[in-house]
Amino acid sequence: MLQGGLLTVTPLKIGACLKSTEIATHRDWLFDSARDIEIQDFMSHEALSTEFENRIAAAKAALDGHSGRIGIHGPFEGLDIDNKDAELRPLITARFLKALEAADRIGARQMVMHSPFTLWYQNNVFSMPGYAETKLARIHDILGPVVKSAENMGITLVIENIQDVRPETRRAMVDRFDSDAIALSIDTGHAQLARRMSGAPPVADFVRDAGNQLAHVHVQDVDGHADRHWAPGEGEIEWIAVFRALAECEAAPHVVLELRDKSHIPAGFAHLQGLGLVV
Repeated sequence: MLQGGLLTVTPLKIGACLKSTEIATHRDWLFDSARDIEIQDFMSHEALSTEFENRIAAAKAALDGHSGRIGIHGPFEGLDIDNKDAELRPLITARFLKALEAADRIGARQMVMHSPFTLWYQNNVFSMPGYAETKLARIHDILGPVVKSAENMGITLVIENIQDVRPETRRAMVDRFDSDAIALSIDTGHAQLARRMSGAPPVADFVRDAGNQLAHVHVQDVDGHADRHWAPGEGEIEWIAVFRALAECEAAPHVVLELRDKSHIPAGFAHLQGLGLVV
């Protein structure tokens, strides 16, 4: 165990984000220790329409024998959860409901979704009367049926920071649903980018703000300039501080490496393991 000031950091078990076809390469590491797996096969229109049944079958086959926790990354391209077009909002809701069906059928109990908050929002929220409430109303219009369906399925929607500057804004949005079926996700790389680009708090402070609402963490490193999805140790994130904050959280979030180059998963794991942060 790592001594972080007065706090002892107990190493966390860490898993990975993968497509079904990529699981076999890392099967022993994932399956032998029942690690968290996030399936990333259901993010496109094709995956949720013409390829749906084939992808369900592929995911089930790849996960056969796995006893750890499973999640999926939901769709996001063009699917803004506070879309201003009233005609498009039901289509977005339907796409998320289809992704929830995929999650349920492969045994996943989490679905990652993207936050709608940006620096532009934070800088303009007080400049237009009713801006925040109008935005939240659109979010509830789109996500209300999705949250209700997730409740019925026993699945948790986890809202990932993308361009978020103030973590408490996203947390307040989740609070407004007053449901155990929606919680918070933190992407470490996105938080670090927001820190460098927009003056956001450090990554560890995103974790502390989430507290026991934190249900999911994407672990990836960046250089502060772009969304690199590098292995931990290749960028500038202060990993000891991040895992010290995670140790303070009483929840048990899914913690998964989300790397662009999946062949770097062993190196990223080894770096964090060498720091005494993961097992």
